[in-house]
Amino acid sequence: MRAAEIRAAALDLFTRLGYEATTMADIGAAVGIRGPSLYKHVASKQELLASLMTATMDDLLAAHRVAVTGTDDPVERLRRATDAHVRFHARHRREAFVGNRELRGLVEPHRAAVLARRAEYEQCFRRLVEDGVAAGVFRVASAQLASYAILDLGMGVAVWFREDAGPTENEVAWQYTEFAMGIVKAG
Repeated sequence: MRAAEIRAAALDLFTRLGYEATTMADIGAAVGIRGPSLYKHVASKQELLASLMTATMDDLLAAHRVAVTGTDDPVERLRRATDAHVRFHARHRREAFVGNRELRGLVEPHRAAVLARRAEYEQCFRRLVEDGVAAGVFRVASAQLASYAILDLGMGVAVWFREDAGPTENEVAWQYTEFAMGIVKAG
């Protein structure tokens, strides 16, 4: 219970103040624990950042695997993967924000672990595009650049999407999936 509260407080503070400006005392105060006592629950601020970023990437990878399961059709697989990617970023805006902005705050070996997961995630999309090209249903000069463009679409949702204003999550997911199909020139 305490660990989840501490992680939630750290995520909130890293989002609002930034990793560097947040102190362990700030995190402790947010959960009602004095700074020094916080170390009974977490090893360091770096460990908190690393665990937040690692969990985010693990969740993205898991959502991707679930999304593409059950069909071999390259178009449907990319549609499902894009939908899951966009929805994740709409639902987990703070995690995405911290994951992108605070990468510079990670030190080794945490940085390498998060970068490896990010590369794995990009490769998942690149393989989907390559499979579609091989099947003759996508036409792109660079599967790598197409995958980057699709990933950027979803990550951008975390910046502007709001549940209480603008298009709904369903509208955004549908439209962005259509954008992805345009990027790969599906059909």
